[in-house]
Amino acid sequence: MPDDSERQGGLLGVVVGPISWVGATTLRLLDHTGSITRLCLEALHWIWLSLVSPRVRLPRTAIVSQIVRVGVRSIMIVSIVSGAVGLILALQLSPPLDEFGSRELVANIIAVAVLRELGPLIGAIVLTGFAGASIAAEIGTMVVSEEIEALESQALSPVRFLVVPRIAAAILAMTALAVLADVVSVGSAMAMSVTVLDIPSATYWSNTLDQAKLVDFLTGVGKGTVFGLLIGAIACGNGLKVTGGAAGVGQATTMTVVQCVVAIVFADLLFTSIFYAIGLV
Repeated sequence: MPDDSERQGGLLGVVVGPISWVGATTLRLLDHTGSITRLCLEALHWIWLSLVSPRVRLPRTAIVSQIVRVGVRSIMIVSIVSGAVGLILALQLSPPLDEFGSRELVANIIAVAVLRELGPLIGAIVLTGFAGASIAAEIGTMVVSEEIEALESQALSPVRFLVVPRIAAAILAMTALAVLADVVSVGSAMAMSVTVLDIPSATYWSNTLDQAKLVDFLTGVGKGTVFGLLIGAIACGNGLKVTGGAAGVGQATTMTVVQCVVAIVFADLLFTSIFYAIGLV
């Protein structure tokens, strides 16, 4: 039979084990968040220097190349997903509104939902899977092949020449994709409403303009800009931390997608809470 000391030790292990796991997980989360924040601030520092100092030049060719790779090649998939979401919203909202005889209010609801939330959110999630994972894998491969060390040995900053072009491209591309997602979603919802739900196009357009304000559009686009910053920073940060060869690259790619989606959703929640508190929603 176990004595009292053994029982107490076992009970202590049961209590301390979960607490230790929570503490270790929290410390890893804070460390990772701090490293991503530091990388983001360093990249923004280089961008600021390039704007105020003629002696600091960023690799503009690399930035344009990344914009094409990250943004232009995402246009088709973002358009398809956004258009499908607009069609779904129109069909889903019609039956409940019919019960109140207000089918034409589909336009009002979709205008607010898309401009404030769904447009930038759809673009960000698509961009995460399309470009975020690719950026992490590319930089991770550079780490494994010691290209990062080669840059540092020549006194060249990896952040300036590798991270900044990708973060800048993600910010610019995500801002533009948020606008594209807004236009395509509202347009597809309007097409569905006019052709299937028998809502006159003039009524739909009038209700959309009456409901949607400039602040709705600007807050949505602002969210898209921040989402682009998060995607670029998290992808580059995970890529620079790769260890363990090809397996490490695959793990960094997976973690980038997961972390970007979680960060985007929580950032969206934070912005929505702030806008609600100050009366913008």
